[in-house]
Amino acid sequence: MALAADLFPPPLPPGFEIAAEAMGFDTQTVLLAAVRDIAAQSPFSRPRAKTGGQFSAELTNCGEAGWWSDEKGYRYETADPRSGKAWPAMPQVFLEMLKRVLDGTSAAGFVPDACLINHYVPGAKMGLHQDKDEADFSHPIVTVCLGASADFWIGGFKRSEKPIYVPVHSGDVIVMGGESRMRYHGVRKVYPGTSPLAGLEGRISLTFRKAY
Repeated sequence: MALAADLFPPPLPPGFEIAAEAMGFDTQTVLLAAVRDIAAQSPFSRPRAKTGGQFSAELTNCGEAGWWSDEKGYRYETADPRSGKAWPAMPQVFLEMLKRVLDGTSAAGFVPDACLINHYVPGAKMGLHQDKDEADFSHPIVTVCLGASADFWIGGFKRSEKPIYVPVHSGDVIVMGGESRMRYHGVRKVYPGTSPLAGLEGRISLTFRKAY
């Protein structure tokens, strides 16, 4: 699906990269199957923000640590707070895919210890925010897109700075590192009916981080 911003893409800030169509359909299908295995162990849910509101996107995690939010605040946990069990291990297919698609980008060689998995059902979005719960901001944030197309917000270093948005599609990989590591970002809109993956309604993002 060609979106308006596809035809007139805005210039991207230094340190922000989009590897368009970095993953073929077969790879996307394998990743989606791995996501379903993870969700069978630690189901998707909509946690509450520390301010009391509820996220519109569903989330789960895999890896040595998982990002979580509730009345205690935003943080990483080594176990699922709902069950007390360790998060599912990072699938080897995730790590192999990252090594392959990040080659030639500023994030080449990046090895994450955490993967936040968001499921954006129709109507879900993510407000502008910074990823600042990690121990070391020198590591990039890498997001893999599966399913429906979306508008990805890229802001400045203050929430009040006006963001731009760029379209992202299934198979795209987003890298936020270097000068752009601490930029505000979010998901402005998800386009229903655009997922090329059978059985996936909406969009899934795999956000890889170095938590510790």
